[in-house]
Amino acid sequence: MLSVFGVAQNEINTPYSKFGLGNLSQRSNIVLGSMGGVGYALQHAHYINFKNPAAFAAFDSLSFIADLAFAVTNYQLKTKELSYSGNFAKLEYITIGLPVMRMWRTSFGIMPYSSVGYDILDTRVTEHFGKVHNQYQGRGILQLLYWGNAFKLCKGLTLGVNLSYLFGTINSTSFAEYNTEEVPFIRNTMNSNFRYLDGIQINGGVQYHITINEKHRLGIGTVYEKTLKLWSRENLVRLTYANPYSPNTVFDTIKYNVGADAVRTKNAKMPHIIGTGISYGYKDKLLVAADITWQNWKKFYMSNIKDSLQNNLVTALGMQFIPDPLSSKYFKKINLRAGTRFSTGYIVIQNHPISEFAISAGLGFPIRTFNTRSSVNIMFEYSRLGTLQNNLIIQNYYKLTFNFILHEKWYQRRKLE
Repeated sequence: MLSVFGVAQNEINTPYSKFGLGNLSQRSNIVLGSMGGVGYALQHAHYINFKNPAAFAAFDSLSFIADLAFAVTNYQLKTKELSYSGNFAKLEYITIGLPVMRMWRTSFGIMPYSSVGYDILDTRVTEHFGKVHNQYQGRGILQLLYWGNAFKLCKGLTLGVNLSYLFGTINSTSFAEYNTEEVPFIRNTMNSNFRYLDGIQINGGVQYHITINEKHRLGIGTVYEKTLKLWSRENLVRLTYANPYSPNTVFDTIKYNVGADAVRTKNAKMPHIIGTGISYGYKDKLLVAADITWQNWKKFYMSNIKDSLQNNLVTALGMQFIPDPLSSKYFKKINLRAGTRFSTGYIVIQNHPISEFAISAGLGFPIRTFNTRSSVNIMFEYSRLGTLQNNLIIQNYYKLTFNFILHEKWYQRRKLE
């Protein structure tokens, strides 16, 4: 599983991913993603809700669940004068859910935490050095491998805990090239930082659901996440050269800290995350939910360097409607989903927060044979990130995601009479 997931590296291209830990993943399955990414107060026996580990308690005691998702994304970057577009595809997540004991359920899986991908060229004329070409390149992805457990404490009340391992690389390289004919005493420079990150996270959640008159179901859920430890190992290289950069360029090494000499730090600080949500369900036909999440990115730092970050507030609202779950007609059992999400943004550039707005819609197609409640789901999401003010960039994303949820009965022995 890790090998397959590792091959599916993203090719995202956004200059905003240069800051903080890059472009943050929503960490939501396709069912909940179609509903704007809500999930703190939702639980279901037929899918894995890893936004709140307390939701694992809803798994059937005789069932096995596996969820695999794949996404294709088209992105467009625009300024007031220029535009650029591209595409990339990647594996979104792989998760598995299992019963352990009568009151105990478990789940494990892997998903992206954040991604970095940018290539920026900045050319300007300086007073003393003439024209200077600055180029910034970055690539990387952080992944989250989790193991979660949920427990039924009493009727309607569940408690869950995820223990996660965060790991990955963020590589950045910058070049500064001068017109050596105008200023022959100046050397071009290249700075490379290949950072390896790994850490331990823990997040806990609680949910409470109550059913009224066997028709109305109300739910509330809360999640708290904290990174216990985060280690950073940086391979730093600084070189100077006289000619335009190429693989055959002759370098003069100024700084070289790689391998055993890599710079190791343990003082990185990740944000605390607090989220809460409410939900309302009518029979098995209608489901409405709302979430709010707070992240204190203002306290984030790594390698004693703090980017221009702020605390982030994310709100989400979503719904699901099934025309007739018990109908003999298949089309009346298709799940219809829609939602919206707004994030104030955790990156601040030129005093402008890089906020995000998204809308999503999806369909769920049940596969109900004699012994399965599996499904195939499709989600479309449009999101807009950034602003055109102060010569900044707006990014439009069009994302199409597919998944297959395998839900099979286990631990059963059939008898033929």
